[in-house]
Amino acid sequence: MKDFFDRTYYTVLDRLNGRPYAIMICAGSDGQNAARQIERIATGWRLKPVAPPLIICTHAQSPQEILRPKQIGPEDLWLRVDFRATLASGLALGIF
Repeated sequence: MKDFFDRTYYTVLDRLNGRPYAIMICAGSDGQNAARQIERIATGWRLKPVAPPLIICTHAQSPQEILRPKQIGPEDLWLRVDFRATLASGLALGIF
């Protein structure tokens, strides 16, 4: 993801000002550092946060667990659906 931001930064600079964004992270531990890094980049792009980061923790800590396919549990899956619906509704209503 950082590579994408680095390669596209100057191309989109001043073309995305004020656009809304939200972050959803699937992390092996707490995911807070990833959220901070994305927020720093979004600030540089002058994007507007519309929701706090949604971080889903998989608790994958070993190399085998990290490489294994992940299953998002029903409780986290509901958070993801609600998160997307809130963002989509806010965009459709012009709130963001």
